[in-house]
Amino acid sequence: MHSKSVKILELNFERGWRGGERQTMYTMSGFKDAGLNVELLCRKNYPLEKKANEKGFKTHSFANIFGALFFLIFKGSRYDVLHAQSSHILTYAILSKPFHRAKIIFTRRVDFVPHGKMTLFKYKLTDQVIAISNAIKHILTDFGAKDVRLISSAIIAKKLDKLRAEQILRDAGVDPSLHLIGTTAALVQHKDPLTMIEAIRKLAAVRRDFVFLHFGTGELEQQMRDKIEEYGLGDVYKLMGFYENVEDIFSVLDIFTMSSEQEGLGSSVLDAFMYRVPVVSTNAGGLSDLVQGGRAVSCEVHHPEQLAAGIQSLLEEPARRESVARRAFAYTTERHSLSCITRSYLELLYEMGAGIDLSRFEKPVSHMQATQA
Repeated sequence: MHSKSVKILELNFERGWRGGERQTMYTMSGFKDAGLNVELLCRKNYPLEKKANEKGFKTHSFANIFGALFFLIFKGSRYDVLHAQSSHILTYAILSKPFHRAKIIFTRRVDFVPHGKMTLFKYKLTDQVIAISNAIKHILTDFGAKDVRLISSAIIAKKLDKLRAEQILRDAGVDPSLHLIGTTAALVQHKDPLTMIEAIRKLAAVRRDFVFLHFGTGELEQQMRDKIEEYGLGDVYKLMGFYENVEDIFSVLDIFTMSSEQEGLGSSVLDAFMYRVPVVSTNAGGLSDLVQGGRAVSCEVHHPEQLAAGIQSLLEEPARRESVARRAFAYTTERHSLSCITRSYLELLYEMGAGIDLSRFEKPVSHMQATQA
């Protein structure tokens, strides 16, 4: 069987457009470039369907999960491999397996601890469970999943619109001559934004030549606004809300930060790496894979003083800023390029007997080499 005849169905039934949906698109693009026949099962009238259609992919979209389940039962046998991109849709791939009999692979992107015998049973019926970071791999292994494979996430640089970023700053009344520090993180507990406020409070106690831009929305917004007002940080801590194509802001940031207490990998940090913005971040979950080796200033979780000190050190030492950004960029282009991550998936499919002809591609990098520092 030649690789061109291999049919893969990507499964992602999420409503939003977050890191997992972006990675679904990257995976599809990588497989398509490798000559595989790849299609998408997704939720109807949501961003992933729209973006996949714009890229010319064949999509099978449904308004509810029952439509997706019936498709898998009656049409799933058309495919050699079903690739589930979330635990939710994996359930339906497993339920329909007696009908489609395709190989199932599942990429887990979150570091929440799974629970229950049914979840473990679901993983045992999956032909290959994949973790995008060592932290997730350890969680899954401790849970009882067998032979968890490590394949990380890809990052693709796009041309940033600096003029748009500068307009965003003007609209927010931000003085562009100040040091611009920022994050792109939802205002939810696992991102721990209240620790970020504490860190900026400590930094503001020693200097006021900066502004902190927090892009994102979430349930903690009012709590954060109250805390910003209580600390008198209104002039330095700006809640920017949600922006499409927020990556443009990397064109003007001096430093990028993350305060997460849980993180599957930290694709925002990979973005910063790719756009050569030096990073100060916690080492929560999968972030520990990224921030080691001098690629970022690494901090412990729930330690605002470390975040503040890390930002201060980068502001004070331009040479260190340059060194950190250079190291991070080199790592990202080598280990997280689309071709590198795609090769890791191709090698896995070959080992699973999915009919991949590896002789048609560059010699694959082993999955461990491709995803570890």
